[in-house]
Order: sequence, then C-alpha cells, then structure tokens
Amino acid sequence: MNCSISGEVPEEPVVSKKSGLLFEKRLIERHISDYGKCPITGEPLTLDDIVPIQTGKIVKPRPVQAASIPGMLGMFQIEWDGLMLSNFALEQQLHTARQELSHALYQHDAACRVIARLKKERDEAVALLAQAERQIPISVAAPNAVITAALSNGKRAAEEDEIGPDGKRIRPGISSNIISELSDCNAALSQLRKKRQIPPTLASIDAVEKYTQLNSYPLHRTNKPGILSLDIQYSKDIIATAGVDTNAVVFDRTSGQIVSTLNGHSKKVTSVKFVAEGELVVTGSADKTVRLWQGSENGNYDCRHILKDHTAEVQAVTVHATSNYFVTASLDSTWCFYEIASGLCLTQVEDTSGSSDGYTAAAFHPDGLILGTGTSGALVKIWDVKSQTNVARFDGHVGAVTAISFSENGYFLATAAQDGVKLWDLRKLKNFRTFTPYDENTPTQSVEFDHSGSYLALGGSDIRVYQVTTVKTEWNCIKTFPDLSGTGKATSVKFGPDAKYIAVGSMDRNLRIFGLPEEDGSLES
Repeated sequence: MNCSISGEVPEEPVVSKKSGLLFEKRLIERHISDYGKCPITGEPLTLDDIVPIQTGKIVKPRPVQAASIPGMLGMFQIEWDGLMLSNFALEQQLHTARQELSHALYQHDAACRVIARLKKERDEAVALLAQAERQIPISVAAPNAVITAALSNGKRAAEEDEIGPDGKRIRPGISSNIISELSDCNAALSQLRKKRQIPPTLASIDAVEKYTQLNSYPLHRTNKPGILSLDIQYSKDIIATAGVDTNAVVFDRTSGQIVSTLNGHSKKVTSVKFVAEGELVVTGSADKTVRLWQGSENGNYDCRHILKDHTAEVQAVTVHATSNYFVTASLDSTWCFYEIASGLCLTQVEDTSGSSDGYTAAAFHPDGLILGTGTSGALVKIWDVKSQTNVARFDGHVGAVTAISFSENGYFLATAAQDGVKLWDLRKLKNFRTFTPYDENTPTQSVEFDHSGSYLALGGSDIRVYQVTTVKTEWNCIKTFPDLSGTGKATSVKFGPDAKYIAVGSMDRNLRIFGLPEEDGSLES
C-alpha cells in the first residue's frame, strides 16, 4: 500500500487509529507538528493516534558521507518530502479559498436582489406621491414637497455605504410587506388554535408512565463529547443534534442511521433548527457565526450561507412559523432577524434599557408576532417582532436563563435556569408555578412543551414529564426517567410526533430515545 500523502510505498509505515489511513512516519509526524490534524480528513490528530505497522525487514545501505552519491540522494529525498507536504498544504488552502469565494458570491447576489427590491418599492412610492400631487389642490401641495425631499434624502442614504456615522452597519429593516406577512400568519394560526382539539393519536398519560429507554446513539466524536441542542422534523421523523465537537448531525430515527454530518463550524454548535420539511437546517455556534445548510438529493447537507453579524457566541436559533424567517440570539446582547431565502440580516436589535446582559435562549410564540428571549442576567424579555420593542420583562430567576418554551395554546411560557423552571401566564404577565427538581448546583438545562401543549418535559441530571392542565396548581409530575448524573446531564429534551417518544441529548454525546416498547401495545389514548 502507498502513503496517503506522497503516494509512494512507505519506508516506515504507520496507520491512524481514527481514520485507518496509511502514512510515511516522517511525513505524518512533520504534518502533525505543524497543523495538529489529519491531512486527509481534517480531524484533530496527535502522535499518540498513530500506530507503527510491522513489515518485512528492509536492508538499509550503510551510512555514507554527504559528499557521496547515496548521501546526495538522501538529501534529495528530504527535499522531495518537504515539497510534497508544501504542495499538499497549498491544495488544502486552495480548496478552502474556493469555498469561501463561493459563499461570498452567493451573499453578494442575495444583497443585490434585496437592494433591487427596495429600489422598486421606493420608485413605486415616488410614483404614488406624484399622482397624489396632481389630484390635490395647490394650496396643500407644500407638505408634499417636504415628503419628496425626504424620499430624495432616503434615496441618497440608500446609495451610501452600509456603515452609518455611528460605525454600526445599516440594516434594511423589516419592511411593511414582511410585517403584513407576519400578521397574516398570526391571524391564520390564531384562528386555527381556537378550533384545535387534542388529537386522538396523542400518547396517553398511562403510556407515558410506561416509557423506558429504547435506544442510545453515540452520534458525536469522543474527543469533545456532548450534545447541546436537538430538533425533530416530524413528517420525516429525522432528528438534528448540535455537538461540542463542532459538528451537527442529521439522524434518521426510523433506520437508526446518520443521514449527514454538518462539518464547518470551528467551535461548539450551540443550537440547531429544522426549517419547514427539513430541507434546510440552521445552526448557531460559539464561533460567532450562523450557518444555513441546504439538503441535497443524495441526503447530504451543504452550507448555503455563513452569517457573521454577531460579535460573540451565538446561543440560540429559532425559526418563524412562516418558515421564511429566523432569529438568532447572542452573548453580544443583540438578536438578529434574518430572511432565509437571501440569508440577509434585516435588523439587529439591542436592548435600549442599557443592560449589557447577553442572550442565552430564544423562542418564537406559536403565532409568530412575539419573541421570547432569556439573558445571562436571569431576565426573560418578551419582544414585539413588528416594532422590535421590549413589551414585557419577567424576573425572579437565579442564574442565566438556559431555555424557554411557549405552550401551543399560546397562553403559557416555561423558562429554565439555575433555580429550576418557572411557568408564566402571558395573559396576566405573572409567574404562577415554580418547579425546583434539582439542587442549587444543578441547573435545569432544557424545558419543552409537546406539540399539543399537553405535556411539559424538564431536563437536567434526570428527565421529568409533567401533565399540563387547566388548573394551574395541578401540573403534576407523571414520569421521571433515570438519573443521568453518572453518564452526563441532559442538555436538550424534545417530544416526538404525538408525544410517542422523547428524544434526549446529553453531555456524554449520546442521543437517547425514550418510549413505549412495541410489545406493550399502542400509544394511542
């Protein structure tokens, strides 16, 4: 077999324990000392990860002086090895540069489309203004001159650099057309919610009480174990997990196979969300970037956009009900509203109260006109998406808010932090119940309503499921799953379709599935 770098038969063959690739010992040791990773797969690699292979005895020539012909051949061999390593590094850099150029060109094209749309809207407004001037009396035409001047000033401002006088980037903002789209979606979903009934296929309380661990899948690498977030695409029953190992994984629960590994972030992936039918995946990372991944026919997901609008770790991603927009929340004390089609940040919102707390959690209200965010300073902030104003604040937690979840009926909000979980009534803007399942040194990492709004799950050193009732004092715990403190705390909990299973991500890199064994019968109530 030939060396994976030089293509020649190695004199001192070694093999990587991680990838199984064969290398010349002197070449791979030099590459590891320079880059610290595998030259073929790009995974982290150390000298302890390579193992020598025993081969037949090779008779080496006797030592000679450098002035001899064999000595000169040895010098040429050393120069050839250096040339091979240098050429390989250049090829890797060229490949990376091509990818970055492709992404930059795609973002430039999207920005051009947005600018063209804004210019079209401006021209339509100017035309309507000119028509109005012709139809009204001369005596009241003077104010229109002021409006025309304002439009002219707006035109000049749009043509200037996108960096404003305060040094901050100028965003196009959420246009009236988008606000109309959000409002229409809100009206439609609100109407449906009033008619909604609990589906007959929902798992019954008796079934949930019998849930047990069905499977455990180690989806992420062992060098940096841990799953920080997960999401489920119900129609296809696929699960996306975000890992400390800088990767996100798309997993088919039915087949038990990994569909695709999303590799591109340079630091841990903190949040992951499916868009619509799972053709798109959004990931946020501690490397301050957000990535949009497009599914392809072969099942892989390719990076479509790399968004670099935040200046600190991105902690949360949440997708709007229209599947056309999403919001990211960051420790830089801002949240961004993005258009999915173009990957453009339409607005970046700062809290005008002067608070410097970063955002650690975010979720859209089911109807889409309200955004909930949690901060590192133990505050929960409710925002009006249309005006981007903070309309309510909930305090009382201890420690950073780790997760938030709106109930499907739109009335309740659950928030998790160091001191447990608090339940808030959005109609009265008050806390009506608090769960403190763990000790003061064990924060609740995850909280999640199921899609019907009938169950609430908490995740920390164990997983607990509560029944949601109309009587606020009767939210009773109906199931506690095994203690995970020995294998890694639960960091993310999500109900499957009709609550027929519960997916749990934990710090030991395992995705666990809890449900009812097939031999126990149907889950339907």
